[in-house]
Parts: sequence; structure tokens; C-alpha cells
Amino acid sequence: MSSTTTITAAEINKLRLQTGAGMMDCRKALVESNGDFESAIDYLRKKGQKVAALRGDREAKEGVIIAQTTNDNKTGYIINVSCETDFVSKNEDYIAFAQSIMDAAIDNNVNSTEELNSLKVGNETIADKINEQVAKIGEKISVSKFEKLEAPFVASYIHGSYRMGVLAGFNKVNEEAGKDVSMQIAAMNPIAIDQSSVSPETVERERNIAIEQIKAEGKPAEMAEKIAAGKINKFFKESTLMAQAFVKDGNKSVADYLKSLDKDLKVVAFKRVALG
Repeated sequence: MSSTTTITAAEINKLRLQTGAGMMDCRKALVESNGDFESAIDYLRKKGQKVAALRGDREAKEGVIIAQTTNDNKTGYIINVSCETDFVSKNEDYIAFAQSIMDAAIDNNVNSTEELNSLKVGNETIADKINEQVAKIGEKISVSKFEKLEAPFVASYIHGSYRMGVLAGFNKVNEEAGKDVSMQIAAMNPIAIDQSSVSPETVERERNIAIEQIKAEGKPAEMAEKIAAGKINKFFKESTLMAQAFVKDGNKSVADYLKSLDKDLKVVAFKRVALG
């Protein structure tokens, strides 16, 4: 730095307001950058990147999950902007920051986390903006989960103060079903839409577990397959969306509920993302 260059309190405050970094960090950035404002901003970004790298081994189990659809309800997104503490995740500014990332994803029809991170908003990428938050807040921050769903009609649901997000895709528009089925998925965490959607590997694993349980109970081997089949049917009923008891009326299944609204209405896909 030139001996004639002086850093004023006004300059430090200006940099602090623009970047959100601490006063001492801003002063050091301006000193290291010989008073050049743009270079000082770059310095702080670089600092953020270093902080992010140093914190890479720290767990970020908290955060904000946002589920949202496009205006035509044909595409839905879920993003998890994760951090380390609930003190940060419950902050309104952090929630607004997560929402700004979602807005960018929707506006630019993003398809992956990598594409989202490299997306430019103004003169900065989303990755730059995240690193600025790292420098400002001092926690590991990232877009740790990203899901996209496209269907003739997509409903979204955010549960528990941004702690879980759900997307439900249907073959046709039905807002009532969209709301109720999204809440069902949030509450009951199905593994697939129906029995045919469950992978053969999952079915085989459940069958082997059931047979071992039956043997441990001392039941005859010839009965094992029959009893295991009953356990598998119970598994399908509890774990697949269409067969589950409808949370608003346990006397009917989700499939029965959909038929009561429209006999041709079907769920074609769903996504569920929770913190942790």
C-alpha cells in the first residue's frame, strides 16, 4: 500500500454494508487492496472461498429447504441451502437468501446443483454469493440438495419452518389433490408411488429380512415363504403412496381418495427432501 493511501471509516463502512463482512475484515481488505474498492471485494470473496474450504469437513445439518413451482405449475424445484446451526437457518435474512437462490433457479430453468452454482445473477455467480455468506456468517454454507420435477401439474409443500419440502406431480390439474397428497408424502414418507414402482432389490431385501425374522421365531421352514409374503404385502401397504392409509381419512387409501376426486387422476412422480 502506498504511504499516501489512507483508509477512511466511511470507506470501511461502505464495504461492510455492501458485503456484510465485519469491520476489521473490511479494513484489512482495503489495506491489502491499496484502497481499491473492487479489489477489496474480490479479496473478501477469496477469503470466503478459503473459509468454505477450511470448513469443508464440518457438518451442515441445519438450513433452509424451499419447495416451489413455476407459475404454470408444470415444473417444481426443491433446494436445501444448508448451514451449521439453527440460529442461522431461522434468521430472516438467511431465509431470504435461500429464496433468492430458488428464484434464480426458477427464472433460469436450472437442471442441477452444478448449473445453479455457476449461474450468474448480475455480476456474481450463485457460488460467489454463497462464499460471501460464508465470509459474513462464518459457517459452512452450500446448496446441498437439489431436486427438479416436471409433470402436467406439480404441487409444492413446505413443512415445519423450512425443514422439509415436497413436490407431487400429477397427470392433470387438481389443486385439492396437490395439497393433500403433498402433505401425505411429508407425513408418511413413502418410498415409491405403488408396488410396481418398488425396485426388485428392495423387495428382495425385505423378503430376506422377513424370512430371517420368521426363522428366529422358530416357525417351520415350510411356513416361512407364506408368512413372508404377508409381511411383504404389509410393507407395500405402509410404504407405497397409493396403498397408504390417507392421513385425513384412515378408512380409505390414497388411491381411493384420488378416485373420489377424479377416476383418471394419477400421481406420476414425487420428491421429498428433509433436513439432516
